[in-house]
Amino acid sequence: MPASLEGKLVVAISSRALFNFEKEHAVFEREGELRYIGVQLSSLELPAAEGVAFPLVKKLLAFNDGDERRVEVVILSKNDPVSGLRVFRSAEHAGLTLERGVFTRGRSPYRYLNALSANLFLSTNEHDVLAAIAAGYPAAIVYPQSRSVAEHHPEEIRIAFDGDGVLFSDEAERVYQREGLDAFHAHESRHANKPLPPGLFKPLLEALQGLRAAGAGAPMRVRTALVTARSAPAHERAIRTLMDWNIGVDEAMFLGGLDKSAFLREFEPDFYFDDQRSHIDSAREHVASGHVPFGITNEKGQ
Repeated sequence: MPASLEGKLVVAISSRALFNFEKEHAVFEREGELRYIGVQLSSLELPAAEGVAFPLVKKLLAFNDGDERRVEVVILSKNDPVSGLRVFRSAEHAGLTLERGVFTRGRSPYRYLNALSANLFLSTNEHDVLAAIAAGYPAAIVYPQSRSVAEHHPEEIRIAFDGDGVLFSDEAERVYQREGLDAFHAHESRHANKPLPPGLFKPLLEALQGLRAAGAGAPMRVRTALVTARSAPAHERAIRTLMDWNIGVDEAMFLGGLDKSAFLREFEPDFYFDDQRSHIDSAREHVASGHVPFGITNEKGQ
């Protein structure tokens, strides 16, 4: 029988999100693809430094115990296959068990997300992420300059999510943008018992909950947080939506417009996902962050 990724948490990740290839990328931008390939080939024996998503991947792979493989991480990259050699060698040197990779040499790789049954696509390339999201896949732009605090809690993986536009659809956010805060609160109070439509990242939260249940014996725990600008009375619909999904989070922060970065600094997630670039710009000074360019706030260029 062919191998299967069914039932696993599958993360597809670009090479620049996993490893620090910023100098090599600068060569590509300055001198073109052939020079870039030459640099990567001449550096095969030089392991690449860790990228912003490396700690997250390392912790996720810790859930794999012997023959019990609960997580699959696949390199999904616009790199050429030759440059892919260095990616795999760097992973082996770093102790990451990566078995699969797709290298598309300049073409957007998002079309392979369906075949991979991916729960998440992380890339530094905005166009690739936008294409993935337009096709309905959970994806985020990662920024190499983000700060990582994963080493502060080595036996626990922590993921933080924004609510509207990330875990939930942007239905309620559209009311806020069109009609203002009072109308938003009135709308959410009227619909408190009606679950919000799921956002792109609901499957990732579900998969993390599965890891929590299946990985009791693994050397890693899962802790999740909802970090949202919602406040009372709009908090109730968010909580009831999670209850309806039968999904729990460990912490919920209803901040009513307060700066999220101060709270993220205290929670110290391995990764934080938000649909607003302004929130990511402040958060990534403290924690590794990914921008989810989805919904009305991004249509408005916020």
